[in-house]
Amino acid sequence: MQFLSLVPQAPLNLLVEMIWDWEAAFQSHRLERVLPVANAGLIINLAEDQTRVYDEQYRCTRFSGSTLDGPRTRSSIIDSEEQVAVMGVVFRPGGAAMFFRERMDRLANDSVDLQDLAGNDVPLLRERLLEADGPRNRLALLMRWLEKRSALAVPNHPILHVLAVLDSDPRIGALTAAAHDRGCSPRQLGERFRQQVGITPKRYLRLRRFHQVVAATENRDRIDWAGLSLDCGYHDQAHMSHEFREFSGLSPAAFSRQRDAFNGHIALR
Repeated sequence: MQFLSLVPQAPLNLLVEMIWDWEAAFQSHRLERVLPVANAGLIINLAEDQTRVYDEQYRCTRFSGSTLDGPRTRSSIIDSEEQVAVMGVVFRPGGAAMFFRERMDRLANDSVDLQDLAGNDVPLLRERLLEADGPRNRLALLMRWLEKRSALAVPNHPILHVLAVLDSDPRIGALTAAAHDRGCSPRQLGERFRQQVGITPKRYLRLRRFHQVVAATENRDRIDWAGLSLDCGYHDQAHMSHEFREFSGLSPAAFSRQRDAFNGHIALR
């Protein structure tokens, strides 16, 4: 198993959080549940020119080997065979909308073939990545492709400001002050946020809080769930458990037992 990543330099880092490359042996399980995130993600499957996503009844939807996955508010199920050789880009919340100049609310909880967004150079990009000598060269090549395309991006500074406000003051009331600063109503700003980020500000904060719990349980054998619930801003443990199950499909305790070494993935079968 090998995981390598790069953090881009400015100005690309305004839109992109991380570029990564993953190689692993075939897994004993076929399917994995992936936790939802507010970040859109670019996926390039190098093992085969196809990606597969499953619903809760394990019905399969197929896409090309290069896709853009929109922000998600519920867990998704993927094929572990795609994890043999795969690359990806983690966009910052709202970053993919600016990069591709597309509304992310239209892609929430969905995926799209990357070629539909980025044009006919996508198959050539995948071909060049397959020909590249090793993961570091692949990462450098993908970085150059992103840098070239980012010249067409249109940064949405009001939304970037709102994201910064919510990250520093994770209360929905902070949106009111941010809207006042921008000379619009909270409802208007919330709608712009939904179009750019793909989810509402309230859902964004709920996801953020959920991932606080996920991070706090990593590498811990004994967990004070009641105390952790309060530390992460929930009313009580029941509130936290309800939210956790909504986002992950599992109880907090079940997740902590089943979580994969690759954080955010859960082996299914």
